[in-house]
Amino acid sequence: MLDIVEKSVARGRNFDLTGRVVIITGAGQGIGREYARQFAAAGAIPVVAEINRDNAHRVVDEIVADGGSAMAVRTDVADAASVADAVRSVMDAYGRIDGLVNNAGIFSTLKMREFTEIPLDEWDLVLRVNITGCFLTARAVAPVMKERNWGRIINITSGSVPLGVKNYMHYVTSKSALIGMTNSMARELGAFGVTVNAVQPGGTFTEVPRETVTEAGKAWLKQTQCIPREEVPMDLVGLVLFLNTEAAGFITGQTIACDGGLTHW
Repeated sequence: MLDIVEKSVARGRNFDLTGRVVIITGAGQGIGREYARQFAAAGAIPVVAEINRDNAHRVVDEIVADGGSAMAVRTDVADAASVADAVRSVMDAYGRIDGLVNNAGIFSTLKMREFTEIPLDEWDLVLRVNITGCFLTARAVAPVMKERNWGRIINITSGSVPLGVKNYMHYVTSKSALIGMTNSMARELGAFGVTVNAVQPGGTFTEVPRETVTEAGKAWLKQTQCIPREEVPMDLVGLVLFLNTEAAGFITGQTIACDGGLTHW
């Protein structure tokens, strides 16, 4: 067995993503869009699972124009029926699901508020999308992965959890819960060849405008990080792609920070 693993690594197969079908939620813009583009560049087939149909198709068009393959599926992660339909469409098209990147979430449109001022409907919506959405998508793909005895689930959490960022309590709570979900899910799926990990970005800047970003906030991030520059989506791509490879098959139940040292103590 060891000899087989060594030969596989030597040939580079353990890092090969060619033909892997990977569902990426919220991939119509921002960080998710970059994940989709880079998975395609690595030879995988990203499924752009996105609530905005036009955004999803735009990303797929970009990928195809660059010579890659991709699929757009209109998906509301907070709706179980929508998630089930999306997974069914992927299985009908490819007959397999190798990876899931739970990237969809509500953040950029949130206003900073003391927790006593957060409307209950906003609290419910953030948790419904950011944590229940991840539960629903993982629940839908897990049987497919267990059947094949292979799978990769990546949950995107946030550096706001260890930092205890104030005035975003609903967001921080949802991302903290996602770490707990990752740990528990890894225990349940490990025996079936399915790994479950969380990636913890810092303050990542994309083309998507944020309600509360300020120049002072950007300066604080740079001063606090070990690497004093703005984090961009490409900084996260290498880790997310790696965790979806064969080479990462013995890594599970981990929350891995990729934040330029923002949360390094």
